[in-house]
Amino acid sequence: MATIKNTSKTFTLASGDKMPAIGLGTWQSPQNETAKAVKHAISSGYRYIDTAFAYGNEAEVGEGVKASGVPREQLWITTKLDNPWHKRVAEGIDTSLKNLGMDYVDLYLMHWPSSTRPDDLKQAYDDWNFIDTWRELQKLVGTGKVRNIGVSNFGITNLEKLLNDPSCKIKPAVNQIELHPNNPSPKLVAYCKEKGIHCTGYSCLGSTNSPLYKDETLLSIAKAKGKTPQQVLLLWGIQQGWDVIPKSVTPARIESNFDIDGWELAQDELTKLNNLPDRFKVCDDNWLPVKVFFGDDE
Repeated sequence: MATIKNTSKTFTLASGDKMPAIGLGTWQSPQNETAKAVKHAISSGYRYIDTAFAYGNEAEVGEGVKASGVPREQLWITTKLDNPWHKRVAEGIDTSLKNLGMDYVDLYLMHWPSSTRPDDLKQAYDDWNFIDTWRELQKLVGTGKVRNIGVSNFGITNLEKLLNDPSCKIKPAVNQIELHPNNPSPKLVAYCKEKGIHCTGYSCLGSTNSPLYKDETLLSIAKAKGKTPQQVLLLWGIQQGWDVIPKSVTPARIESNFDIDGWELAQDELTKLNNLPDRFKVCDDNWLPVKVFFGDDE
């Protein structure tokens, strides 16, 4: 039997572009460690880096990419429009590209379906919503600055509003959402699939001190496979059709998270993980001026 190559698997977006199944996440990566982590990830075989203006590390991501020596066109780079920039989309992409030291990104996401006023981050614009922001994002297609546009943290309620608006001429290529067995979001994943929107799973390893790592079902599957719980969680996502972006700045963990070739989870193992009873979210919406999560994901 041919060796299973999970690390070279890709998902084809509506544009025809092929998005790698695993990338390096950089949310909460310390500024002085991000460039080294990115360089190490690329030298370990990663070809996909996920960042965002809000993370404050786009410049370091760009440094790590440059230091890797791998040509830009062989890499997939995702970044995101921050909430205070919803009325300044053209300026937002230009600022991110300048930070990254790049001419284009492969995927540009609206980070949250909520604006915040630059002069008061506790307030949203009262004369602007995410449909207006998407209208501006659509204008970037064809400029050469973005290959694909998408959204993040959109549930079914907000996707319905966006997709049903007459101004929505281009469907989001991707919806980046929190996905792990304690936040599996089956209804939302199925909805996105039905609409031809690919999902990226963030916080795919749960989070620091995640209750997942005390879950006996997960631990027993990992032990039976001779794999780490993290590796099992990554395949749980990839095998069900979304890409995963595990974050680490530790060289050994970056390598371990990419060591997922040559095996897969059986259907009964996937089913067990899909039926874990515990629920928790790493990211909520209580810091935003508007509610964006409505419990419509499962």
